[in-house]
Amino acid sequence: MDRRNSWIANILMGMAVMASPVTHADEDTYLTLSSGFDYSSGKYGTTTTTNTVSIPVSALYETGAWTLKLTIPFLIVTGEGDVMVSGRTGGRRATTTTTTTKTRTTQTGLGDVVTMATYNLYSSDESDSGIDLTGRIKFGTASKAFGSGLNDYSAQMYAYTSVGDLSPNFSLGYEVVGGSTTAPMNNVFFGSIGTGYRLSNRTRIGMDYRYAQKSSATGSEQQDASLYASQELTPDVYLRGYVLKGFSAGSADTGLGLSVSTTF
Repeated sequence: MDRRNSWIANILMGMAVMASPVTHADEDTYLTLSSGFDYSSGKYGTTTTTNTVSIPVSALYETGAWTLKLTIPFLIVTGEGDVMVSGRTGGRRATTTTTTTKTRTTQTGLGDVVTMATYNLYSSDESDSGIDLTGRIKFGTASKAFGSGLNDYSAQMYAYTSVGDLSPNFSLGYEVVGGSTTAPMNNVFFGSIGTGYRLSNRTRIGMDYRYAQKSSATGSEQQDASLYASQELTPDVYLRGYVLKGFSAGSADTGLGLSVSTTF
């Protein structure tokens, strides 16, 4: 294991060690571990298709009004090397690069490490509604084959409520995108709107629509919609799946994913 992989593993182990004793002492403190896969395929404004498989491992720590999350994705990418696949929203930024590599290959490796801190600004148990503020850092840890090698910083507001079994929500955010003289990037606004529906106490379905401005002169805006379903398998284990359809050159044409999480 090289030095970069070693410190990532140490972070995950440290979070688990520090959080585990507290989860038994404080009912308002939880540690959730999750993993799964995401698959996406698209041309992203080019003439050829890039297929991406992401296998993320995430650790989420909740205490009081705060939620901290760390995600480390492993990527398997088949394409001609002219699309960045590691970035905002789990590696779906599609910004063409200046590489001249046109041989179709399959490359594997770690994607960009992402950390998030969320603060619950407002919540109401009576109406099951709330407002969350999230700060996010995408560290440029991926190789140049997958990402820009630079950090991105974003802030987002997320609001939700419940109307019977429906749970409408929306988000609005702004991202400072890392760029350089050879690969200039634009800062972007992004947002989403969606709703969930409770089929039973253990099963939910929903849909989301997401939009983001284009982050470079050679890129395109992102527009996609997803349908998802989540199932509580046991009181501490959840299964979630989704399918995605893109509506712009900056989004994947199609995508799907499945994840399982467990809470301690």
